[in-house]
Amino acid sequence: MGGESNAPPLAPPGMMAPPGMMAPPGMMGQQAVGAGAMHPPHEQLLNLPCCIHSNPRWVEVAILAFMHYLVMLGSAVMISSLLVPQMGGDHGDKARVIQTILFMSGINTLLQTLIGNRLPTVMGPSFAFIISVQSIIRDYSSRTYQNDHQRFLHTIRAIQGALIVASCLNIILGYSKAWGAFARRFSPVSIVPVVCVVGLGLLEWGFPQVGKCVEIGLPMLILLVVTQQYLKHVHEIAHKWVERYMLLLCIFLVWAFAAILTAAGAYNHASLKAQQHCRTDRSYLVSSAPWIKVPYPFQWGTPIFSASHSFGVMGAVLVAAVESTGAYFAAARLSGATPPPAFVLSRSVGLQGIGMFLEGIFGTIGGSTASVENIGLLGLTRVGSRRIIQVSTGFMFFFSIFGKFGAFFASIPLPIFAAVYCVLFGIVAAVGISFTQFLNKNSMRNMYIIGLSLFLGVSIPQYFNEYRASAGDGPTRSNAGWFNDILNTLFTSAVMVAIIVATLLDSTLEMHNTAVDRDRGIPWWAPFQHKHGDIRNDEFYSYPIKFREWLPSRYIH
Repeated sequence: MGGESNAPPLAPPGMMAPPGMMAPPGMMGQQAVGAGAMHPPHEQLLNLPCCIHSNPRWVEVAILAFMHYLVMLGSAVMISSLLVPQMGGDHGDKARVIQTILFMSGINTLLQTLIGNRLPTVMGPSFAFIISVQSIIRDYSSRTYQNDHQRFLHTIRAIQGALIVASCLNIILGYSKAWGAFARRFSPVSIVPVVCVVGLGLLEWGFPQVGKCVEIGLPMLILLVVTQQYLKHVHEIAHKWVERYMLLLCIFLVWAFAAILTAAGAYNHASLKAQQHCRTDRSYLVSSAPWIKVPYPFQWGTPIFSASHSFGVMGAVLVAAVESTGAYFAAARLSGATPPPAFVLSRSVGLQGIGMFLEGIFGTIGGSTASVENIGLLGLTRVGSRRIIQVSTGFMFFFSIFGKFGAFFASIPLPIFAAVYCVLFGIVAAVGISFTQFLNKNSMRNMYIIGLSLFLGVSIPQYFNEYRASAGDGPTRSNAGWFNDILNTLFTSAVMVAIIVATLLDSTLEMHNTAVDRDRGIPWWAPFQHKHGDIRNDEFYSYPIKFREWLPSRYIH
């Protein structure tokens, strides 16, 4: 479709409301007293101005694509600002790492939207790799080097080697179809907590980061909510423009406000920590970044391979696969697609492994995952077009090659990004709640599984994080460092804990009761898990036509 489409999606064949949501026989034609409005379940969001395969005009596509680039940029800067100084890198090293992350995010995003999940998802750096990367950093910090730059080079080469080896795990899980077999164990009951904690699990990168410069972060949060949600109702003509583009305007307004505070000397006598988070001239990225630099394979040198480091990073690689899986369900819902089938999840995880292999070759400081903030942006703008995400990769490539221009936007104070994340992560968490319409919400079994999975998904990672903050390392402390890294990484991930608890309980509790399948929403869920189970699977998830002609048929399903 070339233009905007306001027509609601076609009703699925044989769609039925899940148990517990059907009106009693005597009430089909009338509303019960005090019952309020009854809202039938909709497996696809209605009234999306642009869904996955419809597109706005090219000017709007370019603006929205730039917004997606800007939103994912925050994570790249956050992770690089945290890890590169610990590795011994200077501002120039940090600028080159950010350029490499952006370049590889562009490649992986383009691959996933073309031959992977086919959803409008940006592949960005994953926070799951922080623990295993810091373990490598500690290992190399105890050795002797001529200077800090040499330590940085040795450390990033070790990270490269570990990522190259560990990426094979996702390649095997994906293309052996093992991940698809695991995904068939899912049901709406297990998807609810998993998608919820995809957003909630990143809470430490939200308001805690806003609070590091509250005079910039809090105005950004308040301004975004007030302008984007309230001003759009002032006039019908302004609705579309305010809803779609106010985020971009808010970022530039608060960024300008921060620049004025910096120029006026508001932080001249502040603490070093406050200056790092509040000042607009303390990133040193613009002065350090090269004008033109194309990331290339083995740019830091020959990778250093270590079995212990590789096994340690495998935990993060597995977590990234789980994070992406939960994120894909949110992206499908916010883009007007049906839930991704198991075979799509399997091939996307395999391609994610290939992407991590390439990231190891090019030399990033961690692997990639589906960017949760960009999925939240789909919901904020109500535009889920795949084309916009593909165009956004052009901005990633451009700003990764022309370093000075990219560094200009990367110098936005991090509390501004964190304030945006408070909104975007919350939208993704709410998408998880929307899946409850397909199951029996009055079932105590379902409430038990969802409640326990949600609570443990947030509580267990909180314990691991607090322990690590006080003791300097996770609670798992055996003689094998790689084993410690795996367990500490797995249980620091809210999504990993939630998917383990939810899938285990949902697959074992009262499974011989046929009524339980209806309560779980299986009659609605099952058709989406097979290629020919629902006629819309091909519409949303099939390969591009030419690619289908080149690929052997055994690799298509």
